[in-house]
Amino acid sequence: MEISELEKTAARVRVTIIKAIYEAGSGHPGGSLSAADIITALYFEIMNIDPKDPKMKDRDKFVLSKGHAGPAQYATLAERGYFPKEDVMTLRKMGSRFQGHPNMNLVPGIEMSTGSLGQGFSASVGMAMAYKLDKSSGRIYTVLGDGEIQEGIVWEAAMAAAHYGLDDLTAFVDWNGLQIDGRNDDVMKVAPIDKKFEAFGWNVMQIDGHDMKAIVAAANEAKTVKGRPTVIIAKTVKGKGVSFMEDQAGWHGKAPNEDEYKQAMKELGGEL
Repeated sequence: MEISELEKTAARVRVTIIKAIYEAGSGHPGGSLSAADIITALYFEIMNIDPKDPKMKDRDKFVLSKGHAGPAQYATLAERGYFPKEDVMTLRKMGSRFQGHPNMNLVPGIEMSTGSLGQGFSASVGMAMAYKLDKSSGRIYTVLGDGEIQEGIVWEAAMAAAHYGLDDLTAFVDWNGLQIDGRNDDVMKVAPIDKKFEAFGWNVMQIDGHDMKAIVAAANEAKTVKGRPTVIIAKTVKGKGVSFMEDQAGWHGKAPNEDEYKQAMKELGGEL
């Protein structure tokens, strides 16, 4: 897909994210919007998948380790054809399969139930190891939040991934600088992220996480790296695309009211 088309697709994903969270009256818009470009690039350009056959053998797998950004994955899966967009509008409602955090037993295309921070990344390492043992051609992709890497389980998994040479694993760190309680540097400093992963034996790249061309190029380059896993540190803006949400920790986990929703739709180019 052309870069311009990927950008248009990501814009539609952002519209669905905001609509679903508004309909739910709760959710996590900030981190969903910051990860939208990365997730769109993976599902529409990078990964070997088939919406008509979600369990295809040797498929590439994606794990959203920062599971609270589930609306971004749901919106992208819907855009990709796994299920109708209208279904995502039942987000967080009683009886809906679209829970606040992804559930692999309910939603096609979800490879791992996530939400407890760090555990999705650890599961990704296990999946990559399994693919290695099976000599599968598939690859594993995961997205972590920068606040998420404050969890110790992340570094245990990072150590194991490097030790076992899991070059079929590519991780993205959605580095927007904010978490639920404020700026990462104020809550628990995580920088320098690059040097930490390098010390654990990873191949490290740094990109603008909203530059679609850079995302695609980095993910493709990661496929060529042998003998070690790759982490792509993507500098992003929390709430990207909605001016009053951008770089605001307060929009980590709340839904817009009616006026805010209308303003967001106007800025994103979506229909009310």
